[in-house]
Amino acid sequence: MSIVDWPEGERPRERLLQRGAAALSDAELLAIFLRVGVRGKSAVDLAREVLMHFGGLTAMFAADEKSFCEIHGLGRAKYVQLQAVLEMSRRALKEAVHAGDALNSPQAVRDYLRLLLQGRQQEVFVALFLDAQHRVIAAEELFHGTLTQTSVYPREVVKRALHHNAAALIFAHNHPSGVAEPSQSDQLLTDALKQALGLVDVRVLDHFIVAGASCLSFAEKGLL
Repeated sequence: MSIVDWPEGERPRERLLQRGAAALSDAELLAIFLRVGVRGKSAVDLAREVLMHFGGLTAMFAADEKSFCEIHGLGRAKYVQLQAVLEMSRRALKEAVHAGDALNSPQAVRDYLRLLLQGRQQEVFVALFLDAQHRVIAAEELFHGTLTQTSVYPREVVKRALHHNAAALIFAHNHPSGVAEPSQSDQLLTDALKQALGLVDVRVLDHFIVAGASCLSFAEKGLL
């Protein structure tokens, strides 16, 4: 049965308008994005199949074009639309992070870092440069690859902090393994960065690890 034949109160678009997007399931939200299904399947049926194939929204967002387009009912046009939606979400969250005190907007910072880093296939090290009022001056991806104390150079981080005239920094990197717990190398790296930045009176406010849908804070764990 096509969605247009469903009772009006059960159609995803009508339910969203009546009750808000938060009231819909992942499959219903994805069905609205897909708009149509395929022969013998409604958009909701197709959405459920897609989510089952990838294992959830996070993995679907991280899928490359080839993996995404292999599913019957999807294609390059939908892949392009999805990437555009994700990038608009990143930019909107970046605006929110830049607009206020990063310490007073911890969820906005978390959401931005998750969208920026989740699904990346290699480790990426990011720094948010803050002014004295903890407003974000800039966000930069500084290092890529396997991150250790020797591959993330504290001297380069200090140079970028001085370039931006930053008073404080927030760091983040991802764990492609999906495990958010910090390793010994993560702790050693954070300590080395704190020590180097402390010499030029720049504070390290937090270090986040993004792993799938999780975002661990060193500050909240008492690791800073």
